[in-house]
Amino acid sequence: MDATASKDELGGPPTQPAISATHRAIEAVWRIESARVIAGLTRLVRDVGTAEELAQDALVAALEQWPVAGVPRNPGAWLMAVGKRRAIDLIRRKERLERKQAQLGHELAPGTAPKATGGVPGPQAATATDDIGDDLLGLIFTACHPVLSTEARLALTLRLIGGLTTDEIARAFLASEPAIAQRIVRAKRTLAGAHVPFDVPRDDELARRLPSVLEVIYLIFNEGYSATAGDDWMRPELCGEALRLGRIVAELLPAEPEVQGLVALMEIQASRIRARTGPSGEPILLLDQNRGRWDQMLIRRGLTALARAERLGGANGSYALQAAIAACHARAGAPEDTDWARIASLYGTLAQRSASPVVELNRAVAVSMADGPEAGLALVDQLTDAPALRGYHLLPSVRGDLLSKLGRPDEARTEFERAAAMTRNERERALLMERANAAGQT
Repeated sequence: MDATASKDELGGPPTQPAISATHRAIEAVWRIESARVIAGLTRLVRDVGTAEELAQDALVAALEQWPVAGVPRNPGAWLMAVGKRRAIDLIRRKERLERKQAQLGHELAPGTAPKATGGVPGPQAATATDDIGDDLLGLIFTACHPVLSTEARLALTLRLIGGLTTDEIARAFLASEPAIAQRIVRAKRTLAGAHVPFDVPRDDELARRLPSVLEVIYLIFNEGYSATAGDDWMRPELCGEALRLGRIVAELLPAEPEVQGLVALMEIQASRIRARTGPSGEPILLLDQNRGRWDQMLIRRGLTALARAERLGGANGSYALQAAIAACHARAGAPEDTDWARIASLYGTLAQRSASPVVELNRAVAVSMADGPEAGLALVDQLTDAPALRGYHLLPSVRGDLLSKLGRPDEARTEFERAAAMTRNERERALLMERANAAGQT
């Protein structure tokens, strides 16, 4: 034990500063270790909700004991050991209850053999050798199971794998804490009701289930990178959580090219975070960013992951293609050095793989940069009636930008105002209104 944070120099009870320091240490440990603890306990009890409750019991024990006894040298193992003891107690109680029920049933109906009760492993399961990788991966696939709604998958993943509190998740998605709590409770009930197995899918099943996992991780990242609503343009803590999750999955599934592609995309996108806002939190668009503030370590990590995805044969995967586009920006020392023709070509390949009006809109922007605003506007105008882009504020925003470059300020102002009315993000609305006013003054 490390008692330095728990007792004062006289060996008396812990002081309030020491207790506070220990609580901060526990919070940090929980954020790092909670997913592994919950995963290991889920393997034992075969129920995510019960496993989380047992892990929370271990956390309460830590809060009670560590301020007095000190933080253990291996705090994750300590939490797992306490959780397992509680799990064994729970299993034994259930087995005793089942034996009593079986005995009572036998006494009430002589000659009738009690039905076998499956689904609850014996206490000997707790002594099995842990496979932390499979446990953690199994928890990720469980939290991201397609039987859950997208919103439920997001909340449950952040809770179980990210270690975020209900309040933190609620603040991240601008929802009320009770609403998020109910969403998580319903998700656990849905998993239990659907008898979702706690395991890592294999072969064809893995190929079917993996996209759901990657989608959840990328949705978390995107919400952090460009917040849908609220007063902040970004929520970097969500980007950080998504990156951490992506790296975990990449480590556990190193031969899956789309996993490497997603990690590459997030690493490169995350490299720009410091440059995307000004001193007051105002948005700074890509071509106006100080590229000296881009994180070169994240760019290198992203390019390495992209090369790995390509070596694995995944160059044309959806995430790898987006990462290749991001890499074009990362490799350009200045905006004018950007290979827009290659970006337009990559968007064309991406559009063939997954037909999407949003991809086509992005391709139109790249074409406008490579071949001029008139060529880009012609492509944008083909998208104005696309049902998927109705209410999508970036369509009029892009159109306003192109009209402005073509010397049509009145039309540009109208488009920027339309875009501002559509967005739910206050920072973005302010930026669009600034562009509308600037267009009107030309």
